[in-house]
Amino acid sequence: MLADLTITEFLEETASSSPVPGGGSIAALSAAVAASLSGMVARLTVGKKGYDGFEKEMKEIAKDADDYRKKLVKDIDRDSNAYNDVMAAFKLPKGTEQEQEKRKAAIQEALKNASLVPLDVANDAFKIIELAEKVVKHGNKNAITDAAVAVMMARTAALSALYNVKINLVSINDIDFVEKVEKDVKHLESKIISIEREILSYIAI
Repeated sequence: MLADLTITEFLEETASSSPVPGGGSIAALSAAVAASLSGMVARLTVGKKGYDGFEKEMKEIAKDADDYRKKLVKDIDRDSNAYNDVMAAFKLPKGTEQEQEKRKAAIQEALKNASLVPLDVANDAFKIIELAEKVVKHGNKNAITDAAVAVMMARTAALSALYNVKINLVSINDIDFVEKVEKDVKHLESKIISIEREILSYIAI
């Protein structure tokens, strides 16, 4: 499991000639880091003088951030497994016409899954941006730059994941599937860029 490696081991594996972990797994890791930072700032706010009115909100944010972090850690391997499934489909036998058809269908199915996994990561990363926005606005001001880093990490995670969606869509033949996912991608990209700009405008340092 990639998620069980030490930081050093994970980075060495990423730097190796192995195609996994790749950009999709890194996007999931980045989103998990953003969730961790959001949770940290929320916890640094709980019990602090002057933030009494936001204590309940911060506790909820911390819990939600933990849930996203745990899910995204699993997505590190989920994305790599999706890539491996695509590669396995390409290696299926193609000696007969029946085998060729079976191989084509397996490749298409694997490519769809390899598109939906990073799309899921991107959606979660966007939700983390929304959590981070709350800690930027209402959280401990002594940790506001940590909250800002959470926003930027989540933004990068989301956009990175969407790049992985796009590259897989190029090879998918199901027009209806491609059009639907492309629509989701464009809508999410627009929201991500807009919300990051708005949140960072609140930070005056």
